[in-house]
Amino acid sequence: MNYFTLLIVLLFVFAFLNISLGSISIPFDEILNSLLGKTVSKESWNTIIINYRLPKTITAILVGSGLAISGLLMQTLFRNPLAGPFVLGISSGASLGVALLILGSSIFGGFLASSVFSNWATAVAASLGSFLVLLAVIAAANKIRNTMSILIIGLMFGSLTSAVISVLTYFSEAEQIQQYMFWSFGSLGNLTWNELSIFSIIYFISISCILFVIKPLNSLLLGENYAKSLGINIKKSRNIILLITSLLTGVITAFSGPIAFVGIAVPHIAKMIFSSSNHKLLIPASAIIGAIILLICDSFAQLPTSEFTLPINAITSLFGAPVVIWLLIRKKKIYV
Repeated sequence: MNYFTLLIVLLFVFAFLNISLGSISIPFDEILNSLLGKTVSKESWNTIIINYRLPKTITAILVGSGLAISGLLMQTLFRNPLAGPFVLGISSGASLGVALLILGSSIFGGFLASSVFSNWATAVAASLGSFLVLLAVIAAANKIRNTMSILIIGLMFGSLTSAVISVLTYFSEAEQIQQYMFWSFGSLGNLTWNELSIFSIIYFISISCILFVIKPLNSLLLGENYAKSLGINIKKSRNIILLITSLLTGVITAFSGPIAFVGIAVPHIAKMIFSSSNHKLLIPASAIIGAIILLICDSFAQLPTSEFTLPINAITSLFGAPVVIWLLIRKKKIYV
């Protein structure tokens, strides 16, 4: 329990640090006054904090925790330590939707649409792409008994969508390719409060569904046959797990772009810290650790006092991969 207390304290510390960093330097006491609804010396500071930095911090917490939980679910379902939230091809479907919107201008007028509707057009296109892949994965899951076959199908969807995106890229103009590349870098700072509210609703609906699969998740650690012996409905549980992961991954990719590393690495960090495979413990632990890591990565990406922001995708891998390597070398054991 002490670990959870420490993690929660760290979450609040790094959240406040994330809000305090940016191209414009704002005193800590002014930030605190703004967050508490008190008077701030400059109205521009209050606008920056409430309309830009606070939504970005909340987005980082939701994205980090969502990816970490999705990765944990996939590693348990497939009993594969290398499985992550994107193995089902959901992220690839979202990427294809955005690619059709931005790169497919000659056929669909995508570039014009994205210019007019901005983030909403990108989010809708990504959501539609991920939803279509979700339907295909669920349909395959209902026809296939072998769980590993679903993993292979997800990887094939990823390869197929990558091929289509490559073809679209080949026939696209430099400006369109650049816009798509910027989206693929991932971003936490583009959401308005309206977009964040929709993101939050889908996030919390997905998280609430996890309560129905905690027992099946613990049973699946020892194999499907053991789970069946306990009376677990494998097909139903598998579909719920796939649906939760797809919703979380789809909405995160739609609003923030594809963000690497967090979903694969954080569950292992949580297992090594708590030395447990119990999902009642690991799900909240992974969520908090994922949120903390993404807040730290976003703080590094800010380049304090600079107007430039580094791609969050690059920072998550540069910061996170050495940490996991060090933990594995130190612990010399991995919990699956």
